[in-house]
Amino acid sequence: MDSRENIQFMGTQNFTRCESALHLEVEALRWAMKNMLQHSPCQSFGTDYKELIAMINEPQEWPSFATELENIETLQICFPDFKITHVPRVRNQLSVFLGKTAMSFRRELLFIGCSIPVWLSKSSQA
Repeated sequence: MDSRENIQFMGTQNFTRCESALHLEVEALRWAMKNMLQHSPCQSFGTDYKELIAMINEPQEWPSFATELENIETLQICFPDFKITHVPRVRNQLSVFLGKTAMSFRRELLFIGCSIPVWLSKSSQA
């Protein structure tokens, strides 16, 4: 997201074997941060999971996620102006769509871009 909270890049990957929805959100943030290091100077990320923001702000309160949060803290070093913002689910429909589409794929899916490609939007309608 840019300074006006407009989406600059989006992406999706179908992760397998996550213990919970919150584990999946943490893994998705780590994946997004890692990819933004390669593709964009983006410093701001959005999520509809308030728990994820709480985890980033107070990692010591989430000992069962210690390893995952250490990975994110390590990545944060590369983002001097790192910011994570709560985006209400009603304003986050694009992310919901990408997540549901990725989960529906039976083979590996990895996508990063500025807009949803036609093949991805059509595949979700099939």
